Formats: sequence, C-alpha cells, structure tokens
Amino acid sequence: MNATTFSRAAINGHAVSGLIVDDDAAYTATLQRSLARRGIEARTAAGVRQALDLAMAQPPSFALIDLKLGSESGLQLIRPLRELHAQMRIVLVTGYASVATAVDAIKRGADDYLPKPASVAAILGALGLESADAPAVAEAPDTMTPLRRLEWEHIQQALNDTGGNISATARLLGMHRRSLQRKLGKRPGPERSLIGL
Repeated sequence: MNATTFSRAAINGHAVSGLIVDDDAAYTATLQRSLARRGIEARTAAGVRQALDLAMAQPPSFALIDLKLGSESGLQLIRPLRELHAQMRIVLVTGYASVATAVDAIKRGADDYLPKPASVAAILGALGLESADAPAVAEAPDTMTPLRRLEWEHIQQALNDTGGNISATARLLGMHRRSLQRKLGKRPGPERSLIGL
C-alpha cells in the first residue's frame, strides 16, 4: 500500500507518516506517490471506519481528509483523530469548499482547509513540511469574488444552519426546493483576476 521513499521527511527528528482519507482512488494514489517522492510515507483509507482503524493501529503525524467520503462526511473524523493524537496535523482537502464547511472544520479541530485541486506544495505548506530552500509562495493577486461563489457560500451556510435539511434550507432562502437542488448540483467557477481589467 505504501510507496518506497527515497529520503525520509522528519519533524523534530521523528519520521513523518500520514493518512490520506479520500474515496477517489486515482487521486489518493497520485497524492500518495507525490508525497513518497518527497520522503513522506502515507497510508490510505476510503472511508471513516477504515481511517480510524488505520490511525488506531499506527497514529499518523498528519491526516489529509476529504469532506465527502461517499455517503459519509470527513468532518466526522476530525475529533476522533485529534483525541487519538493531539499533535497530529489535520487538513481538510475538498472539492466542495465553502466558508461554512471551513469554519465547521476548524471548530472541530482541523489545522487547515484546502480546496481541491490543491498542489503538493500547498499541502506541504499546510502540513508545515515545506523545505527551507523552497521558493516563497507568491501572494495571490487582487481578486473579486464572483457572485456565483458568494451565492454558493451563502447556500452552504444556510445548509449548515439547518443541519443539511434541503427543504428547510430552501424555505430559509425563500426559494423552491428543486431550484436549490439544481444550484447545489453546480459548483461555482474560479475567481477572476482584476489585473488587466
């Protein structure tokens, strides 16, 4: 399951081992290989139960957790993992990024939150494993948050406030339930740069 590593990464003199929890097998395998090339060993799990079993057998130094794990939520893993190993770095990595889920993840004990696709450099930065000779990350240019992104985040906050109940969220937002479902089926587009406008 684990790829061979060329040089072991270390934190405070201890070898770094991780846990990647994602139901996308291709993404998981690619990320595992990328980390292995940097000397970081990572085990993988596709669900909450499997992740907890692996973490209990051998507590990892960090956990990269996807928000949506089939019908389960990666948010369920944060507290048990934190209780298992208080010093573990926990990063939620998701394709369904919103302010509401980011706040919820941090409140539950996650150390960081990254939207997919996240580069290996961004993941290493969130884990505090970037090398000293790595180039500094360039600051993002001024951007304007698109209306669709703001609407998505507002809907996610309303969903969070209603405990994920679609009908209650639709009533709260003053829209038809089917309209809300259509909006939830679409992801917001990337942000546009103001430079050159």
